[in-house]
Amino acid sequence: MLDAVKNQITQLKKHKFLFEELVKRDFKKKYKRTALGMVWSLISPLMQLLIMSIVFTHFFGRDKPHYTIYLFAGNLTYAFFKDSTYGGMSSLMSNAGIITKINLPKYMFLLSKNVASLINFGLTLIIFFIFAAVDGVVFHFRFLMLIYPIITLIVFNIGCGFILSALFVIFKDIQYLYDIFTLMLMYLSAIFYYTDTYPENVRKLFYLNPLYVYITYIRHIVLDGYIPGIKTHALCLLYALLAVGVGAWIYKKYNYKFLYYM
Repeated sequence: MLDAVKNQITQLKKHKFLFEELVKRDFKKKYKRTALGMVWSLISPLMQLLIMSIVFTHFFGRDKPHYTIYLFAGNLTYAFFKDSTYGGMSSLMSNAGIITKINLPKYMFLLSKNVASLINFGLTLIIFFIFAAVDGVVFHFRFLMLIYPIITLIVFNIGCGFILSALFVIFKDIQYLYDIFTLMLMYLSAIFYYTDTYPENVRKLFYLNPLYVYITYIRHIVLDGYIPGIKTHALCLLYALLAVGVGAWIYKKYNYKFLYYM
């Protein structure tokens, strides 16, 4: 396992220049021919937050403190996951012209999409902290622990991207099925509602949803002021390793078949 990781890192270093160019291309391509450019990466989540806040505050957050931040944390995490995995899903097919002509590590195209999504996420995260400060959220040293769910979420996104990109090469209908799946996932991730009104046995079922686990971890740090327990840490890591493990296995097993479908 360690040897495989070292080999991938060596390959990335070998093609460092190309990887950097792919990241720049993916980031610029997203905002090509737009008047505001990368400003949309900030405006888009803020507009979504505004709409959701207006719609759901009356129903779910009327008596809850910092409901806007609660909503923002969920929407921010979900948007990062969706943007990263959607980009990852098309990463191979959108670069078929290069892949079929040059022998390059195929995961580079997936990783470049994830880096571009990570940049957008980082910019929005800054806005999130500004909103939290304005809303009166108390900043403390525990905020440093946010690095844990963010890193594990990045790994989880990459793993899901591996799986989706491989499926999309062979099974094009996956993009439509994934639209339905992400919509269902949004409603099952408690982005705009609270789970404390459900019975305990139902609340436990939410932890079967990886995205809910990452969102809950962030909310506990920012809103509740405490670091979640070892079980939450274990789940974050388990889902991340499981996703990237399955994705890496699929790439290794079916790597040579990708070219036949491109």
